[in-house]
Amino acid sequence: MLTRAITPEIEAALARQAAVALIGPRQVGKTTLALEIGKTRPSIYLDLEAPADRDKLFDPVLFLNQHIDKLVILDEIHRMPNLFEALRGIIDAGRRAGHGTGRFLILGSATIDLLRQSGESLAGRISYLELSPFRVDELASLSRDPSQNSDVWPLWLRGGFPDSILAATDEDSLALRQSFIRTYLERDVALFGPRVPAETLRRLWTMLAHNQGALLNASRLASGLDVSPTTVSRYIDLLVDLLLVRRLPPFHANVGKRLVKSPKTYIRDSGLTHALLNIGALDELLSHPVAGHSWEGFVIENLLSVAGHAQASFYRTAAGAEIDLILELGGQRGTWAIEIKRSLSSKPRRGFYHALEDIQPERSFVVHGGTDRYPLGDHIEAIGVVALMALIRDSN
Repeated sequence: MLTRAITPEIEAALARQAAVALIGPRQVGKTTLALEIGKTRPSIYLDLEAPADRDKLFDPVLFLNQHIDKLVILDEIHRMPNLFEALRGIIDAGRRAGHGTGRFLILGSATIDLLRQSGESLAGRISYLELSPFRVDELASLSRDPSQNSDVWPLWLRGGFPDSILAATDEDSLALRQSFIRTYLERDVALFGPRVPAETLRRLWTMLAHNQGALLNASRLASGLDVSPTTVSRYIDLLVDLLLVRRLPPFHANVGKRLVKSPKTYIRDSGLTHALLNIGALDELLSHPVAGHSWEGFVIENLLSVAGHAQASFYRTAAGAEIDLILELGGQRGTWAIEIKRSLSSKPRRGFYHALEDIQPERSFVVHGGTDRYPLGDHIEAIGVVALMALIRDSN
């Protein structure tokens, strides 16, 4: 069992709220983490994909009131979305009886029904946390020298899903990820969204992998799939809701210049990107055209995993001024501009300097593939991904 960095946040949320929803894609480790938390206190675990456990909740008020002094872990809550209405009354009654916190840990594999149902009935009674795949800083803690990023390259290749990163060989890791993709296409997508042809969704997912980090062009994707742009947008919405794809919006600023208005799309886990492209080894990845944009997406996901509620976007003008990632952290922290480079070289592009003149961020960084940290002049700092994650986390 590898320690997950989010564990203290879950514990703190349980200490102040009656219910905590832990969301994340399938096989990211939600159940394992929840069971570990359950070992620290009286608890009961219900897998709502199991008919026997669903039957126990035929009368949820009667059953759950028998466990008022326990943490109840409800796994795969999408199987019983109507349960939220019952939880509202149970939580309110528990508060009046002096059991106002730490009642329910709710696990879900998507934002769709989970957020919609709980938003309608559990407002003020629930906290939301997202469990991402393993992050660089979590695996760096296993290194002999945590200041080094010796785990960055294998994590970038394999992605952060536990079974993938902990597989015995790269070949085993790739096979596990390809099986994961098949399971989503053939089974899980149908549980959360409208009927989508599996082969069409696979082709779309693969096209997004080839275009990792590119501006979204729904019309071009639709032409390749022989569907309408509206259908492509709906399919991408589904992948976003399943926490598998990220749409990074453009930064809006009144700078008197023509700004790009389309979002960028990224497959959120780099290992899934590589599995869709059948890239199974590091040397294959380093020589592949997707390498640069794959690394960009990998860094963005790691940084956003520690950025809390910061607003994330990118900046690009028609003239070529560009910033890969802008974090609006709020308060005195202000806006941070981040350029991402895969190489050890940290020299920014000319367009980065032009973009800085446009938006005037409080801090500017170039994330490179090494671990050294040093000034680049013009209030720009070169830094490794692990160090920048720590800087963002400590500023929260």
